[in-house]
Amino acid sequence: MKAIVHDRYGPPEVLRLAEVEKPTVAADEVLVRVRATSVHADVWHVVTGLPYVLRLMGSGLRRPQNPIPGTDLAGVVETVGSEVKAFQPGDEVFGESRHGMQWVNGGTYAEFVSVPADILVLKPAEVTFEQAACVPTPGVIALSNLHGVGLPQPGDEVLVNGAGGGVGTIALQLAKAYGATVTAVDAPQKLEMLRNLGADFVIDYTQQDFTQQDKRYDLIFDVASNLRLADCKRVLTAKGKYLVIGHDHYGAKGRRVLGSLPQMIGMMAMARFDPHLPSDNLPAPSKKEMMTTLSRFLASGQITPLIDSTYPLSDAPKALRHLIEKPVMGRLIITL
Repeated sequence: MKAIVHDRYGPPEVLRLAEVEKPTVAADEVLVRVRATSVHADVWHVVTGLPYVLRLMGSGLRRPQNPIPGTDLAGVVETVGSEVKAFQPGDEVFGESRHGMQWVNGGTYAEFVSVPADILVLKPAEVTFEQAACVPTPGVIALSNLHGVGLPQPGDEVLVNGAGGGVGTIALQLAKAYGATVTAVDAPQKLEMLRNLGADFVIDYTQQDFTQQDKRYDLIFDVASNLRLADCKRVLTAKGKYLVIGHDHYGAKGRRVLGSLPQMIGMMAMARFDPHLPSDNLPAPSKKEMMTTLSRFLASGQITPLIDSTYPLSDAPKALRHLIEKPVMGRLIITL
């Protein structure tokens, strides 16, 4: 089969199109014919091998253990393992390709990929493969973080900082689906798009600093990861929560060894003493449960995936270069 591979860590240009062996399926897996996959920050992390700590966390010390990038997929089941009962050949499915975190290659930049059956769900018929491929990673990131503070309630005031990217557009729509009033913060060229996605209020961060205004929020979701907790506290309600995902902005922050891990570990420690930070008391739903929720919102139209651009598989290096060098509204999709 055709696949994008990289034999070493480096810039997007280390990616190349190659002929590789078609994967086999374990008893609990399904083989999926990939129709669409996405380009996102975790792909950049593993292709570049940055921060260096990810190499010790399973990616591979000197070179990637799995040479095929990609974690999101939407496609058609080709074959099923002997223990799989939930799917059959011909089913249209979508999801992520791995159970755990995404700082390792997941093999979806290929014509076929083997995936554990218990993390996939059926693709809604109303949604295209390209649209479905927009959702898994940002949806799981957004939902898992929201569950960490309790899902928004009707009438809650939620602010999404960096609302115009892959995670931000999903987080905005999830908050709306749960009944919140949403303020979206991003660059001026994205504001009309954010209104169209359902934002009740939009803020151009180049013109306004929401932390200096009088409005108070029940939740600030810092997707862009460029805010200070101390500043956000000024505009949080007494029980308001601050969420940050730890975006490294493709190396712009210069944290090449540990990346955002020290910041995230520090905030986890602070959460024991600061009521504005998420605690670890709320159980996290499984990836299957989160994908089921995302599928339901897709089918109902409460989540509308936003595609910035599409690329053929052979242009994966160009797509990754686009991600790190140009403004992206929504998701970059690779089609097969």
